[in-house]
Amino acid sequence: MMEDVVSENDDKPTARPRRYDCDVLVVGGGIVGLSTAYALTRARPGVRVVVLEKEARPALHQTGRNSGVIHSGIYYRPGSLKARFAAQGAAEMVKFCAEHDIPHEVTGKLIVATERDELPRLHALAQRGRENGIPLRELGPAQITEREPHVTGQAAIHVATTGICDYPAVAAALARLACDAGAEVRYASRVTAIDRRDGVGVAVRTASGAVLRARALVNCAGLHSDSVARLAGDAPPARIVPFRGEYYELVPSSADLVRGLVYPVPDPAFPFLGVHLTRGIDGGVHIGPNAVPALAREGYDWRTAHPRELAATLAWPGSWRIARRHWRYGSGELHRSLSKAAFTTAVRRLLPEITEEDLRPAPAGVRAQAVLRDGTLVDDFLIDEAPHTVHVLNAPSPAATASLPIGREIAGRVLAGLATLAG
Repeated sequence: MMEDVVSENDDKPTARPRRYDCDVLVVGGGIVGLSTAYALTRARPGVRVVVLEKEARPALHQTGRNSGVIHSGIYYRPGSLKARFAAQGAAEMVKFCAEHDIPHEVTGKLIVATERDELPRLHALAQRGRENGIPLRELGPAQITEREPHVTGQAAIHVATTGICDYPAVAAALARLACDAGAEVRYASRVTAIDRRDGVGVAVRTASGAVLRARALVNCAGLHSDSVARLAGDAPPARIVPFRGEYYELVPSSADLVRGLVYPVPDPAFPFLGVHLTRGIDGGVHIGPNAVPALAREGYDWRTAHPRELAATLAWPGSWRIARRHWRYGSGELHRSLSKAAFTTAVRRLLPEITEEDLRPAPAGVRAQAVLRDGTLVDDFLIDEAPHTVHVLNAPSPAATASLPIGREIAGRVLAGLATLAG
């Protein structure tokens, strides 16, 4: 058990045995953290769970700033966690939304090759989808026009299981269900210090000065996950390099140009899906994202910069290796960020009728991209375990889609660790 002994000069809470405030502390109130709390309460009724979220409400960052797509799992390497969790998570997400009256729709989507040299990649993607058990159809130009009259392409894949939903509403439902089962979600609770004692547990201090003691900690801090891991005294193998996803939306008078979801053929060298067209649950059509480096972990525009965070990003060797390796791709993204005309040109590959006047800016998001020291972009979920802790260091798309099975996976690891300690 644990009791805090904190002096005015200490940066960390130190601890000696006394008692626990809870069994598991979850850092981060996004959809993955809340799904983990929900899964813990379902797997072991009576377990005491506290979620610490630094914002005033849940889902204000990656969960609430994505395109709202329920991904099918077609893109992901067979056998990867992403492939396994996406297909399972998509079906579960649709069922969860239906059970809890959350707006959603299974729309299907088109992945369109606009140039002949993209056809081999499109066919390879179809093969990967079949290996992952994804139902799909390959379409020709006439069939593309039947589904999306204003979209042009050489060929396409139709994926029937893709859909859309309201992920902030999903996160709110997970928080409510977890709290109904006895968990607690504390907002405005930014973690500033973590002290871990082998065989004892974890003590965490928040910015308000509150100290909580737990048997185990789960780090689901998203954009700040590597920083939380370092607070715990661990050396994560990757660092978060933030990429801002910039969006436009169609003005209402042009929204009927897109019926559903339309994606380009992705470049397999990057974990980004390219500029795509998404009719959301509200009926509006979002176009993007354009991916550029962010100047802060929460840098949602070029005006927002955090010198300390930017310095940490630039100090990580992997950041420079990405820049050297992919400067040509990155320069194109930057050009589209700074030029609406260039962005419009990219959109017109899929939607030739579009003009600059059809587009208006929409809220941006920031992706917490984990990058290894050698510059490798981590393309799968990265979960690292240490004494009394589980760190979710990379939870890229389709993390929202797959949040229910991911939450169970993380909860299982935490409970297994607690059982080992008890034994």
